[in-house]
Amino acid sequence: MIVLKYINIALVVLTSLALIVVVLLQSGKESGLGSITGKNETYLGKSKFGTLDKVLASATKWIVLAWAVLTLTLHLFP
Repeated sequence: MIVLKYINIALVVLTSLALIVVVLLQSGKESGLGSITGKNETYLGKSKFGTLDKVLASATKWIVLAWAVLTLTLHLFP
């Protein structure tokens, strides 16, 4: 039983580090030259930017969910 507790602690630490990295990789809401004019458009049309930001935002949500579940199990089952 104590081995499972140490595995859970290690998983909480790993998800915490992953969450820090994913949040730091995300760009700000007003990044780039498009924020000066209020538009995020390029010369040829709408910008293709944001796909990586969408993936990182989705990853953030899943990592937070995993972190919350691991933390609750660590607290509920000492």
